[in-house]
Amino acid sequence: MKTKVNRKEADNIIKALEAGIVPQKGIQHLLVGRNNEVQEIISILDSIKEGESDIRFWVGDFGSGKSFMLRTIESVAIQKNFVVSTIDLTPTRRFYASDGKAKALYSEIVDNIVIKTSQNGNAINTILEEWINKILLDVSKRDEIPVSDLLKLENKNIVENEILNITSSFGSVGLSYELGQAIVKYYEGIMDNDRVLKLKSLRWIRGDIDTKTEAKKELGIDKVINDDNWYESLKNLAELFLGIGYSGFVINFDEAVNLYKLPMSRTRERNYEKILNIFNECKSNSARGLFINFGATRKTVFDEYRGMSSYGALKGRLGAERAMDSKLLNTNRTVLPLKPLIVEEIYTLLENLNEIYNIHYKQVEGMKTEHIKIYMEEQLNRPGAAEFLTPRAVIKDYLEILDLIRQNQEVDIESIIYEKFGRKSMPITKDEDNKDDEIEVF
Repeated sequence: MKTKVNRKEADNIIKALEAGIVPQKGIQHLLVGRNNEVQEIISILDSIKEGESDIRFWVGDFGSGKSFMLRTIESVAIQKNFVVSTIDLTPTRRFYASDGKAKALYSEIVDNIVIKTSQNGNAINTILEEWINKILLDVSKRDEIPVSDLLKLENKNIVENEILNITSSFGSVGLSYELGQAIVKYYEGIMDNDRVLKLKSLRWIRGDIDTKTEAKKELGIDKVINDDNWYESLKNLAELFLGIGYSGFVINFDEAVNLYKLPMSRTRERNYEKILNIFNECKSNSARGLFINFGATRKTVFDEYRGMSSYGALKGRLGAERAMDSKLLNTNRTVLPLKPLIVEEIYTLLENLNEIYNIHYKQVEGMKTEHIKIYMEEQLNRPGAAEFLTPRAVIKDYLEILDLIRQNQEVDIESIIYEKFGRKSMPITKDEDNKDDEIEVF
């Protein structure tokens, strides 16, 4: 393991993996076999920092590491001072809708925002207060007015005008002026120690105010974030974050298969049309400081009947599915396959996981080199391993064996491994939790 894992990270990793989810912290300790992908991510993030934009689709089947890759992007981006939001697409959160589902997607994005100093979500208020403090310092220096005087009621307009001037200058007009108005109200809430006004401002920014009437009454703002303009508002936020001093805005959409599962063809088409719009803007740098990633199955991307490739204009931009099976490496593609880990990489992953497990449970003993080799041989010799064995399945079984070893110390470790798999290696079949290819009617 390159860097020593601390106890807090170990606890987070093991608890998450035992629950079958990707850990939010310490994920770098499980990162093996993805060096080329990580280098590409770093390169993209460096360009985003300069005000550019980009989009990527990380494609693989159930358990292949899509969610892991998105969490890796989040981890790398946070360390490079990006604002990041990682969310799951669901039947109630879509890119296009007329009943609030697109606005619900926007609200979830804002609620899941994390930064280096606030990694538990809901960091938008921290960001706003940081920016307002920055404005106070900048205005104080420019106009030679002490910060203490700027906080007085008679100078309130100076700061408010500065906020509106900055947000009105965004390249993505959208709701930039209204965003500035909401931030002004947030500033007034700080000035007047009015917690309710601050909460109302945050509700507008989060898209939680549904009607223009309410927005006008509570904040004096004429517009609201809705199903039609939510993406414009996201672009405004990306420019705001750049202006504040962050490196940019990274948004990760996992479980894109939920778009593939939408039962109505017209609804799928309108969602794919919106993704096409986002694709074009990110590739042309019409959006500034924005990096968008999708975690998707092959069918979600390449199926010409229900997937993104069913929308002609988008199909041409995603490329041919056959490129996914090429043995040649090309991380510059917009649609990137998550290649299976080779045996040596899986072995390294299990070694790291063994150390993390021991730190979590405060023990020294665990799987030794020879035991990991036996475990891998048993896994790889099972019928169906080439088709259905995934990193998720390997980790799940490995943790179960580590639990058995810890709780049955009187039993020989080899016996526990063989007991798990049976002397006649049990075949590997499609994971019963793998519903990626199943169509559900919502």
